[in-house]
This record gives sequence, structure tokens and C-alpha cells, in this order.
Amino acid sequence: MAEHDTAPGVARELGGFLERRREQIAQRWADAALFRTVFTVSRDEAVEAGKAVVDALAEVARSGRLEDLRAPGFGTVRDQLGRMAAARVRAGFAPSQIADEVAGLRAPVAALLRAESADPADEHAHASMLALTALLGTLRLVVMETTVNAGEELIARQRQQLLEVATPVIQLWEGVVAVPLIGTLDSARSQIVMESLLEAIVGRRARYAILDITGVPTVDSLVAQYLMKTVAAARLMGAECIVSGIRPAIAQTIVHLGIDLGSIITRAGLADALAYALTQQGIVVSPRPAAGASPR
Repeated sequence: MAEHDTAPGVARELGGFLERRREQIAQRWADAALFRTVFTVSRDEAVEAGKAVVDALAEVARSGRLEDLRAPGFGTVRDQLGRMAAARVRAGFAPSQIADEVAGLRAPVAALLRAESADPADEHAHASMLALTALLGTLRLVVMETTVNAGEELIARQRQQLLEVATPVIQLWEGVVAVPLIGTLDSARSQIVMESLLEAIVGRRARYAILDITGVPTVDSLVAQYLMKTVAAARLMGAECIVSGIRPAIAQTIVHLGIDLGSIITRAGLADALAYALTQQGIVVSPRPAAGASPR
């Protein structure tokens, strides 16, 4: 039989089958790994999610777009199964494992479809089974697409969180904040440094901001440019920026590169930078007398 003549009718019949068997399919799916491990509190919730997916698949079948990833009905699938897949990604499951779980949804539906046919071997039953296979194959692709996107978003969020954790803003004194930098600076991390520092200047009303680069292994022209931009932005916010932790090797590199840091206040270490900031505010910190020393 010609596909262009019979496929639309078979697809519509498949949609009708999914509508009729909606409750049974949802009940069986509620015990499947993908549903069972996500909806651990309430099985009823898993059943309702299954019904929503069956309704969406019935809509796709009625439209005849069984292999179209952009068919409107798959929007609900992305919402329901996509959230489940994202939860599995966060739990550490690989995309291949999630794909196998989605593939496992076919067996209970296929069993119900075979039960409706008096002769599962006849041509019409075979066409219906092929249509179901195509539909659930597309379902698997839709979920995999959503899974990959969820994985990429998770990686991006984790990377952002790591950047933020790696660039903490510390309040050393009233009106004095510091950012101890450790590791290599790139454009993304430098942007985080600048945003975090400016937010801290505003939120804590800091007059002095210290950028400590003791833990930065190398300083090239790009890193120096980032530092100068951050210093300029801090000044625009009303804070004086001090760069500390310039080691001898880094100082030589800066000189060899011809980088002019003359407009930036620099100090050898974080303690020196803090002492400078305190002195500028008229605060004098006296060393503690040695044990047993007589006060003068």
C-alpha cells in the first residue's frame, strides 16, 4: 500500500487508539524507570504526567506529523518529559541511559496496540505498529534534544558558579573590600570579577577595593588590560582600587611588555594594601607589644 495514501489514516487511527488507552498507558508508564525515579513521592502525579504525554502524542498522531520534531504536540512532551530528563541529568545520568529509559516506554504501548488487533500479523496492524514506532522514535529524539540542552545549561550554570566561587569579594575592614585572585584570568572570569567587585562597592559602601593577584601565575597584556578596566570602573563608582601581590617575576614581565600601570596604586602584598587603605582613612594600626615588654 502506498504510504502517501494510507499514512494519514493510520496516523489518525493511532491518535484514536492513544485517546482510548490513555488511562492504561499512563498507569503502565507510571511504573517505568523514567517516571518512577522522578515522581518518587506520589504515583498519582506520575500517572497525571503520563496522561499529559499521551494526550500530546495523540495530538501529534492526529496531525500526521509523526516524524516532525517541531510538531506542536511535542511542546507538551518537551515540558513534561524534558523536565524529567533534566532531573535525570542533574542526578548524574548519561544521555544514553535516559534514551534507553525513553525507549522503554514503547513496550507497554505496543502490547496494548497488539491486543486491539484480531490478527497482529495483518497488513493494517503492521502499519499501525510502524506508525507507533515512528511516533515513539521521534519522541525519543525530542527528549534527547531536551536532555542535551539541559546538560549544556547545567554545565554553564556550574561553570558560572565556579567562577563566582573562585572570585569572592571579602570585606577586610569597614569601607575596604578585597578580591583575592587565584588562577588564570580570562575574559569571562574578568567580567565576573568586575561585576562582583562593583556590586560589593555599592552594597558595602566601600571606599577602597583591593585586587590581590598573588595567586595569578602570569600577567600578560590581556590580564593587565582587564586589571586597568576594573580599576577604572571602580573609580567611576567612587572607590580607589589598589593592586597587590605583584611578585618580582610579574613586575619584570610587565616592564618587558611595556605595560604602563603608573596610574594604578600598587603594593607588594595584601597586608601592605590594607595598611595603605586604612592610613588613607586616618586609621592607625599599632603592632601588639611583645609578651613581657613594659609599656612606655
